Amino acid sequence: MKKILTPRFIFITTAILVASISRLFPHIPNFTPIAAMALFGGVYLKDKRLAIIVPLLAMFLSDSILELTTGWGFHNTIGYVYASFILTSIIGLFVRRNTNVQTILAASVASSVLFFTITNFGVWASCGMVGGPAGLGTTYVLGIPFFAPTLLGDLFFNALLFGAFYLAQRRIPALIKA
Repeated sequence: MKKILTPRFIFITTAILVASISRLFPHIPNFTPIAAMALFGGVYLKDKRLAIIVPLLAMFLSDSILELTTGWGFHNTIGYVYASFILTSIIGLFVRRNTNVQTILAASVASSVLFFTITNFGVWASCGMVGGPAGLGTTYVLGIPFFAPTLLGDLFFNALLFGAFYLAQRRIPALIKA
């Protein structure tokens, strides 16, 4: 039987949980650790199922707390947010084969574009697909101001999570992949 609760697993899971909790504090809209949590879990959690499930549970936990405290945790496009979150974890599964600054940077940008594309489609779909294809185009145009903080947040939180883990591995040998 594989041992799951290793120091590496605990560190990675804790980092994802702390990132999810940071969503509860005031922040610039869309400047969040959402994609970074998913990408980080996808890259570093060894079990592919847990690489998707652990970040997803952390996201659900923070959304539940946001719902209870502000009423803004769950909304009519949350399924699209979670779909992009799961797909970002899957991107992480591919990146794990060649993890370096360039691949993490590319995956971070790709996850931002993925989130923008899926969630804005979700906004359009949840509004009854008003205006047909032209309405979808308008939805994407109206979403452009929200892309910059999404991209910057993804880059910032990916640098934070991946950088912290890199430095921690240098100081704590138990965190290095066995």
